[in-house]
Amino acid sequence: MRITRFAGIGFVLLLAATSLWAAPQKKGSPHPPDPIAKIVASGVNKINIKQIQGQPRLSQRDPRYQLNVGDVLAIQFPFTPKFNQKVTVQPDGFVSLKDVGDIHVEGDTLPQLRKTLYTDYSKTLRKPEISVTLKKFEKPFFVALGQVTHPGKYDLRGGITVAAGVSMAGGFTREAKDSQVLLFHRVSENWVSVTKVNLKRMLSARNLAEDPELHPGDMIYVPSSILSKISRFIPFPTLGYSLYRTPVP
Repeated sequence: MRITRFAGIGFVLLLAATSLWAAPQKKGSPHPPDPIAKIVASGVNKINIKQIQGQPRLSQRDPRYQLNVGDVLAIQFPFTPKFNQKVTVQPDGFVSLKDVGDIHVEGDTLPQLRKTLYTDYSKTLRKPEISVTLKKFEKPFFVALGQVTHPGKYDLRGGITVAAGVSMAGGFTREAKDSQVLLFHRVSENWVSVTKVNLKRMLSARNLAEDPELHPGDMIYVPSSILSKISRFIPFPTLGYSLYRTPVP
């Protein structure tokens, strides 16, 4: 009888917690809804980029490399070698050039930079020949966020899939909903594709044939499970067991 009584109490608490979680969040709620988690229930496969503003930068489709802070450039003048120089993009996005001074280059592609250099050095040289070579640059990367043990930015090497990316981020936390992992990939200036990946099913079947390959700038997002949201309201130890949760750094 005691076991039946506890089971009945537990079921009532579970229903109450579910209704609390499903109810609209009131203004000032300590647990505001996750904007990305809304996509899990939306059923869409393409969203406007504005819906995930504030998240790490997603790569453009077939992009040219854009200069970043810390990049090292070798600028050479085949016919006037005294102007040859090696420069580093400073934290403010500028480089300091011989006989030209400071110019802002962060965000420029190499063709854009060559055009700028030609214009600036044409004031000193007649039809200058200029070559620009990247000596050090930002490596391709992907981002893993949400319920992974070590969320953050990771180097992207060839052939890395969503499952491998999650593994590089330390694997799932106990709050992860591994059946609805989201993969964000930019397809145009204003739109990103969203692919739901059921890693739970793939790993259970030991078949990763449908595991998507990552591209530079892609973002993996692992949402929380419904159980982890309910756990905010249910005192699990009172039901006769405890739920161990992996802390998220």
